[in-house]
Amino acid sequence: MSDPSPLPPRAPVPRKVIPITPEPASASFYEAQIKIQPRAIRGVLARWRWALVWLTQLFFYVVPWLQWNGRQMLLFDLEQRHFYLFGWLLYPQDFIYLTALLIVSALSLFLFTAVAGRLWCGFACPQTVYTEMFLWIEHHVEGDRSARLRLDASSWTAEKLWKKSLKHLLWLLLALWTGFTFVGYFVPIRTLALEVLALQGFWQLFWVLFYALATYGNAGFLREQICKYMCPYARFQSVMFDPDTLIVTYDSARGETRGPRSKAVQAKAQGLGDCIDCTLCVQVCPVGIDIRKGLQYECIGCGLCVDACNSVMDKMQYPRGLIRYTTANALAQGWGAPQMWRRVLRPRVLLYSMALVALTVAMVVSLAVRTPLRVDVIRDRGVLARQVGQGLVENVYRLQMANATEQHQRYRVTASGIAGLQVASEAEVDVPAASARWVVLRLRAPHDALPTGPHAVALDFVAQGQPGLALREGTTFLFPR
Repeated sequence: MSDPSPLPPRAPVPRKVIPITPEPASASFYEAQIKIQPRAIRGVLARWRWALVWLTQLFFYVVPWLQWNGRQMLLFDLEQRHFYLFGWLLYPQDFIYLTALLIVSALSLFLFTAVAGRLWCGFACPQTVYTEMFLWIEHHVEGDRSARLRLDASSWTAEKLWKKSLKHLLWLLLALWTGFTFVGYFVPIRTLALEVLALQGFWQLFWVLFYALATYGNAGFLREQICKYMCPYARFQSVMFDPDTLIVTYDSARGETRGPRSKAVQAKAQGLGDCIDCTLCVQVCPVGIDIRKGLQYECIGCGLCVDACNSVMDKMQYPRGLIRYTTANALAQGWGAPQMWRRVLRPRVLLYSMALVALTVAMVVSLAVRTPLRVDVIRDRGVLARQVGQGLVENVYRLQMANATEQHQRYRVTASGIAGLQVASEAEVDVPAASARWVVLRLRAPHDALPTGPHAVALDFVAQGQPGLALREGTTFLFPR
């Protein structure tokens, strides 16, 4: 066969050159942070927020100075390992109560979130409370929102310098007092005051300054960034919501189409909703969001936009509630308050409530009936058991006795469980108030009372003059071969 004729050569394909634009040297992957200057507003929810500010801060600042039986009422003395809670004295061995308190706090958070979303964040969170206090100082020194915006945008003048300086001075004083008070819960606050004035106690001064700096930075500068980017609660709150959770919501069916108008305009005839697009709800928001865009994870549920919108609705003579606390189901179905609240009190909420009440009552009852004496029985490893005179066997123990009362106590020690068992050491032990001591205890029993090996015995401790103050601890008595 003859070879096939060769293929004609291909024409060259022109290549398209795509120009590459070089990235600017100053390209940034992060959005510039815009300082939020929230506007002050008055209303029912704003008054509730300030009521909780007063309530929480009166407790925080006043309680460390209150006395109970000649000592600080509430003190977590880490150095002495004594924890004073009003009339109770707890030791590190009482860690179970801290565990119960943490469980109660977690259940409370679950309950509040299931009922009304980020209620804790908007009204009682320390970040919210101190931000509100710092904003109050800023408002009274620099003026309202518009005045603060003008002051920030202006060049440096004598007025701007003294206003900024006075604001930061007041912030620092409040932060220092907050740090001092916080450390006063862990160091006796009256002693701490003398040490601070004398510039003594390096670690006490360090922690006062540390917490003061944290308060100054978080409440004065970071503010909403803590809630939006640093607090984990903002991230996982969505899994705790459901369509029957009360949240701050904009009624778009009633508010749209939004637009400005005068009171004389018939909004419905022109196809306008009740929202006049005044943006007051955005101006008062401490995290700077527009609630009209729907539920957002940044929303802390403070309800200031509700107060702002209601004030505008009053001026326009429209019904209140364009922005309100409601549920997604109630908004979609057009339910009234009775129907909404019936769904709010759903099985999930009732179960949380019952568990919270049960745990709280159990913890309080346990503290109330708790015996203020703790005894740890440790067998002496050097002498497990030995025979002594008169056909007796002796076991030696070391007792750590902790007196959780604030009075000196004298305890009588008795033993039972074996015929002829007796206390060979001192039968009465003195333990000073709010302290612990080690005691050597020797028990003796007839050699032929029981077979060889360990046998259970009981130790009873009874305070003299207080038969109700008693404790029983179990241990073993060893008979040698």
